[in-house]
Amino acid sequence: MSSLLFPLLILALLVPMFLGMRKQKKALAVTAEMQDSLQVGDRVQTTAGLYATIESMNEDTVDLEIAPGVVTTWSRLVIRERVIESVDTESVDEDLDSEFEESTSDTEIRLTKES
Repeated sequence: MSSLLFPLLILALLVPMFLGMRKQKKALAVTAEMQDSLQVGDRVQTTAGLYATIESMNEDTVDLEIAPGVVTTWSRLVIRERVIESVDTESVDEDLDSEFEESTSDTEIRLTKES
């Protein structure tokens, strides 16, 4: 019985480690593909959390504009993700506010019904 226990223990430790390595390799492949597909003008986030726009690129480095007129040079490997611009939330909020406005008489009726 003890002769079967040791190989099962080794197997139980190696299988999760092998599966974890496969998952990590897939994640690295996705990141490398994203970094290869970057273009000038893309909005990106670095591993340090800096949001910037790509101004120029070469094989190993990328020039990022972090503020109007401020361009810094970074290693291409620090680009964590491409940032997709979100919808303008202010215009959405204004549309929602105008849609749900109620008159003072409607407010009085609603409040007296709830009491």
